[in-house]
Amino acid sequence: MFDKILIANRGEIACRVIKTARKMGIKTVAVYSDADKQALHVQMADEAIHIGPPQANQSYIVIDKIMDAVRQSGAQAVHPGYGFLSENAKFAEALAAEGVAFVGPPVGAIESMGDKITSKKIAQEAKVSTVPGYMGLIEDADEAVKISNEVGYPVMLKASAGGGGKGMRIAWNDEEAREGFQSSKNEAANSFGDDRIFIEKFVTQPRHIEIQVLCDAHGNGIYLNERECSIQRRQQKVVEEAPSPFLDAETRKAMGEQSVALAKAVGYASAGTVEFIVDGDRNFYFLEMNTRLQVEHPVTELITGVDLVEQMIRVANGEPLSITQDDVQLNGWAIENRLYAEDPYRGFLPSIGRLTRYRPPAEVAAGLLLENDKWQGDAPAGKYAVRNDTGVYEGGEISMYYDPMIAKLCTWGPTRDEAIEEMRIALDSFEVEGIGHNLPFLSAVMDHPVFIKGEMTTAFIEEQYPDGFQGVTLADAELRRVAAAAAAMNRVSEIRRARVSGRLDNHERVVGSEWNVALQDQAFDVTIEADQQGSTVRFADGGELRVEGDWTPGDSLARMTVDGAPLVIKVDKITQGFRMRSRGADLKVHVRSPRQAELAKLMPEKLPPDTSKMLLCPMPGLIVNVNVAEGDEVEDGQALCTVEAMKMENILRAEKKGVVSKINAAAGDSLAVDDVIMEFE
Repeated sequence: MFDKILIANRGEIACRVIKTARKMGIKTVAVYSDADKQALHVQMADEAIHIGPPQANQSYIVIDKIMDAVRQSGAQAVHPGYGFLSENAKFAEALAAEGVAFVGPPVGAIESMGDKITSKKIAQEAKVSTVPGYMGLIEDADEAVKISNEVGYPVMLKASAGGGGKGMRIAWNDEEAREGFQSSKNEAANSFGDDRIFIEKFVTQPRHIEIQVLCDAHGNGIYLNERECSIQRRQQKVVEEAPSPFLDAETRKAMGEQSVALAKAVGYASAGTVEFIVDGDRNFYFLEMNTRLQVEHPVTELITGVDLVEQMIRVANGEPLSITQDDVQLNGWAIENRLYAEDPYRGFLPSIGRLTRYRPPAEVAAGLLLENDKWQGDAPAGKYAVRNDTGVYEGGEISMYYDPMIAKLCTWGPTRDEAIEEMRIALDSFEVEGIGHNLPFLSAVMDHPVFIKGEMTTAFIEEQYPDGFQGVTLADAELRRVAAAAAAMNRVSEIRRARVSGRLDNHERVVGSEWNVALQDQAFDVTIEADQQGSTVRFADGGELRVEGDWTPGDSLARMTVDGAPLVIKVDKITQGFRMRSRGADLKVHVRSPRQAELAKLMPEKLPPDTSKMLLCPMPGLIVNVNVAEGDEVEDGQALCTVEAMKMENILRAEKKGVVSKINAAAGDSLAVDDVIMEFE
């Protein structure tokens, strides 16, 4: 076995590989750019080597710099993670020339399947059903428009060497095809050092389901069942689960066997993923094969008990698989939510800054017993697991130079419903401050009826949130639970205040029992009756809820039980109440005495400033170009400028007709969020 492995990556995947290597007794070497000097993967590794400036195309994807680090460290193997150089055949060749093992597939397999154009041609030759499209190289935007019309709109423009949603655009007309072609090329060049683009038909109402395969160099190959990855935004996965709630055993077997056959046809050896589009009748169509570890691999590990990173390392060491297809089980259900440094209230635009608070829920190991990577009985009923793969820490910086994903929160349960419920609690328990993030949106998805029924498609976000994510409005029953918790917590705060003020002897009598709780445009008159175990909160309409918990003033997280069911709330103190966040809702909860409530009704409402005649920068980023000039008349939907952040280009468009009166920024300028880019008459 190898003594030392270098991880040619960063962030959570580098940390993930380090954990398995440590378990196997293998030393690890991290590489880092200027931006990652204090990163978590650097702190975790046994050694760390600097490789250059923050930009990935000057550090993490420069083969010569990684090879220099390999030589300095004396590493015997390199794990590429995903993204960056993970599917770069030249990198694998460079390692082979140095006599260093690549923890991934052979060069031939990377060349055949890692390139999306080549992989589709091979699949077609093998009589695998594929989505219609043009697999040749596209020279310019005019040719892209011509091909798009031949294929038929809508079309998908994709980077040949791409992955993770980078270099992907959907075009519904000629203008979008022209714009999307250039943006896709730019993103592909910046992210992968390869700007080749191909076009395929965009299939409406599809489900995105992928098969995990694992092969060795001795001709053995197995599939570890499927992952449902249909909930995506900007073609990047947000929520994954295993297994899929849609597949039946027959379809699963057919997809798995076809995936293994395809892998064997190219001499594949390592972990890899075959991706499919599946229609409503369970017909499946090959999309591509990812010749690397997938971001969403944890859900497969949770339902099978197989450590995929360990298996990759053992295969790279020349070992045969110790697992057969019969050993692969479907045990329970796993959900993964990707925590992104993106603001869902601003169209999921990237957010950067310092993590002033970063406290994930406590990890809980699954009740899954393994011996020699094989199942030893089922998981005990009622057990659950919480797993958080991350590459950041409290006080660390979220950089504009890299992918906005900062963690993958996973839960496992014996059933899908139990896994979802554990995820709801875990999301509510996840404390993140200092940046915009998508935790509220993830909570909303977990409660969405379409997701709960397992009926989502890749159009889920566009269909269910056509006007963008506007936050969560709690149903009346859940709102009352929060109101009852707020009333009980307010009583605790008032008792603390009475004690601090010196009214110790009769503080129980000083704190009243009648309160008005106002939240989400509703107000409840309640009466509290407390005892040593908790409080009974009675509503004016006759309903009552029992509230128990050990929250104390100053705690940022309240773990309560309301009416016998758990309720986890993130808490901040505000005047006459709390800011409370739970189940995706962000609430200002005012708890007032009856007299205070009467007076509050007389207070005027403070209105936000008028920014309707300004184009504000929606995220910290770099101005790539400005498409208009002062004095220009613009139409609704017209492109005004392009802002680049976290390797993604974002085209800002006019929301209505107008005339540009002033432009405050030019190409090359770095802007902060809400900086005024231009003004209108």
